Amino acid sequence: MSVSPARVRRIRDRLRALYGPPIAPPHGQALDELILTVLSQSTNDRNRDVAFLRLRDRFGSWEAVRDAPNEEVEAAIRPGGISKVKSVRIQAILRELDGDDLAGLRDATVEEGRARLTALPGVGRKTAACVLLFAFGKRDVPVDTHVSRVGIRLGWFREKAPFEELHDAMLDLTPRGQELELHVNLLRHGRRTCHARRPDCDHCALLRMCPTGYNLRQAD
Repeated sequence: MSVSPARVRRIRDRLRALYGPPIAPPHGQALDELILTVLSQSTNDRNRDVAFLRLRDRFGSWEAVRDAPNEEVEAAIRPGGISKVKSVRIQAILRELDGDDLAGLRDATVEEGRARLTALPGVGRKTAACVLLFAFGKRDVPVDTHVSRVGIRLGWFREKAPFEELHDAMLDLTPRGQELELHVNLLRHGRRTCHARRPDCDHCALLRMCPTGYNLRQAD
């Protein structure tokens, strides 16, 4: 599916006018970002953050989390939801890393970093992209449910495209250096306006550029 760079820029500019450019400089803490992203699955940001802080406050180090009884890790992250699955996954990742804090990814290529991360238990393309982008500012773009939904409705992605295709397409169409901005503002738009079941097309700043919104309005 071909999307013109000019159209992407127009949508980027409209989202920027609506939400502003996000300010999130790379923080360099790759392992923290990895664990935070695992905790973010199937929950909201507030519950994710509560689970992350409880984990750090209770154990003090990732080595302590790794070596703790699983039931204690599960109890610490329970506010984040599906704690049984996440606690097992986090400890498996930490055991696989064996003390590596992933700081070496700073000097790796995107391809090298992605390969290192996706070799870890339960870490997929989206999680790897979050680590590379938010920790190191590398050229990768996470595609979550909000970004994929908005992108499909805008005609950027194929309906029911496989996950890898979504990530490749998103990376191809994102202007270089604006990976974080486009990801964050598409996510914001998906949460606030382009809802899964009842998109608020009447109040959507992208309506004139959205084929799905146009068709929905015509059907009313």
